[in-house]
Order: sequence, then C-alpha cells, then structure tokens
Amino acid sequence: MIARLWRGRAEGANAAAYHRHFTETVTPELKALAGHQGAWLLRREVEGQTEFLAVTLWESLDAIRAFAGDAVETAIVEPQARAVLSSFDGFAHHYEVVGKG
Repeated sequence: MIARLWRGRAEGANAAAYHRHFTETVTPELKALAGHQGAWLLRREVEGQTEFLAVTLWESLDAIRAFAGDAVETAIVEPQARAVLSSFDGFAHHYEVVGKG
C-alpha cells in the first residue's frame, strides 16, 4: 500500500470551505477510483492559518498513476480548492506503508 501526502493552507473561513470541499467533493470522487484505499484530512493551526495534510491510501503506484497521471509527484489541486487555499504544495510525497498499529 502507498500513502500519498499533500499539504495546503487556508485562512479564516476558507479553512471550513476547504474542509467541506474535501469531504463533499474530493472524498466521494476518490472512493470511486480503482485502487483507492481510503483518505484522511488532518489539520492544525500554524502562524494564524489552518494547515491541512491530506493523506490518501492507494494499493499501488499504478493506481496513483491512474488518478494523477504519469507525473505522480505532481499535486492535483482542483480550481475549487485553489480558490480557498492561501498556499499549497505543487507536489505530493509517496510513502510505502510498512506497518499498521
């Protein structure tokens, strides 16, 4: 299993708007994709902004390629997310899941 991690930040009420976008749009779209194994959205307050860390789980890099294209390290940030995020990473990191507690 592969974990895909991506980070973005939002200010004020835009944090709630991004959270809604993730839960109402992104999560249902991901669930429909072959090889998708789940998703978590983490948040913390940093320097007056809300930082989000999206962790999506995939059965393989091939499943991620089907979602993200051949440039798997490139982040997929939809226009609705770009409209409410003050900053975001243009890349995603991938980790092999080697243990579960």
